[in-house]
Amino acid sequence: MALKVVGVGSVGTRCYVVLLMNEKQEPLFIQVKEARQSVLEPYTAKCKYDHNGRRVVEGQRLIQAASDIFLGWSTGPEGRQFYLRQLRDKKLSPDVEHFDKDVLNGYGHLCGRVLARAHAKAGHPKVISAYMGKSPVFEASICDFSLAYADQTEKDYKDFIKAIKVGKLPCSEESN
Repeated sequence: MALKVVGVGSVGTRCYVVLLMNEKQEPLFIQVKEARQSVLEPYTAKCKYDHNGRRVVEGQRLIQAASDIFLGWSTGPEGRQFYLRQLRDKKLSPDVEHFDKDVLNGYGHLCGRVLARAHAKAGHPKVISAYMGKSPVFEASICDFSLAYADQTEKDYKDFIKAIKVGKLPCSEESN
């Protein structure tokens, strides 16, 4: 078992990688990740699950087309709650900066379909579809929001760089 360094979304939580071997000496890597209360829970109804690992697992099962057969949850010896899954760190990141217009458009459509499918699995697709109707209002609203979000992100980045330059936000030369 080894402690795994996690991404920024999981800072402060425990994450382990466990190596298991079968009788043929074939490896199986399991990720054991600490699950804490949802950051949204203080602002919404209490979660129906008493175990935060189960909350994560049930959410993943709800939106994934095919779930990991090793997906589960457990409580550690000190009462910490975890979820488990097979470790497959083969994350692909497309180089969107080098996509031409047609490839970027196709990639956007694909991402939209995957997101729509996940949301349809998490809700009631017929109710969602009926609510949205046939008018272009929903699509226009999503486009408007996306553009506003992109503009805000660019503004935030400019403010971030400015804060570094004027010394309001300390930054070492190594991290530049």
